[in-house]
Amino acid sequence: MKLFQRNGEGKRVSKRNGFAFGVFGAIVAVFIVTALFQSQGIQINIETNPEKAQANPLTVENTEKNNIKAIQAAQEAVVGVSAVKEGASGEQSAGTGSGVIYKKDGDKALVVTNHHVIEQASDLEVTLSDGTKTDAELQGSDPFTDLAVLEIDAEHVSKVADFAKSEDVEVGQTAFAIGNPLGMDFAGSVTKGIVSGLDRNVPVDLNGDSEPYWHTTVLQTDAAINPGNSGGALINQNGKVIGINSMKIAKAEVEGIGFAIPAETVTSITSELESKGEVERPYIGVSLYDLSQLPARAVQGELNLPENVEGGAVVGKTATGTPAAEAGLKQNDVITAINGEKVASTLDLRKYLYEDAKAGDEATLTVYRNGQQQQITLTLSEQ
Repeated sequence: MKLFQRNGEGKRVSKRNGFAFGVFGAIVAVFIVTALFQSQGIQINIETNPEKAQANPLTVENTEKNNIKAIQAAQEAVVGVSAVKEGASGEQSAGTGSGVIYKKDGDKALVVTNHHVIEQASDLEVTLSDGTKTDAELQGSDPFTDLAVLEIDAEHVSKVADFAKSEDVEVGQTAFAIGNPLGMDFAGSVTKGIVSGLDRNVPVDLNGDSEPYWHTTVLQTDAAINPGNSGGALINQNGKVIGINSMKIAKAEVEGIGFAIPAETVTSITSELESKGEVERPYIGVSLYDLSQLPARAVQGELNLPENVEGGAVVGKTATGTPAAEAGLKQNDVITAINGEKVASTLDLRKYLYEDAKAGDEATLTVYRNGQQQQITLTLSEQ
């Protein structure tokens, strides 16, 4: 009894013949695909030896093993940072964050953490990955980038973190956050996610007036970052630090939006904090507020601004002996540009000064005074 199947045209053929044609077709297909790849300059290698084919297989198991090795290596450089702070009435409170050992020099080692972790601390202590505790001394701190450098005894330091290049960080790559969420009871905790975004500008209130004083440039990640993770490491699959964990959006309707200071910023700022104890930035010497904060009646009446002026930084007070005073800036002057760059708010002016200028530079301000536009040139000095 013969068995039959139908081909695509409805004719009856034997299964034996169909199988033979199928094998022949597969061989021809492999030959055609191989010839096509080679004609495009692409070399392929079909390995028929099972032992050689499995010498370096790309498997989930091997990927996990590599991740574990990378995490374990980086964990040794992540520490706990305990800060004792004194309140207004004299009471003391202790807060805990994280930090990363990034340099070892002789009998000293340096740790980078967040400014907000150590801000106003009277005593600092670092807990190494093996549980060893050691006193720490603040070398320098910068509120604008939320970074601080601590110095510790290097006696028990065995691992220093490696930092990745910021240009190698891409959206979608795997990221691991390492730190001490909720304190040292959960020291060395690891969470996994991806890099969700680059060059995010996050508003930061530095003077407590609930208004953005500065925009910090950060990486975005969905790896869980909890209280106590601040100052810890965000690493890639090679175990290199791509950022220092800093903050997250804490709202009931928001999930998985955390931020880290990019590695490039960290290496640049820590170098300056090591040598100078602070980041030197140019300043003008005035107090400022946004034009948008004023009622329309005041803008048209007291400032006498033209209707086409929709934004700017309004001068409040000018400090004696500053570049602003020497150049003749006055109260109620409205700055609308600096060196041709538009200034719509005080934030725009700070961003230009802190990122595009340096002490000693000349700056030409476009200013409206009593409704009349004028140019005022001054020389920026160190803050």
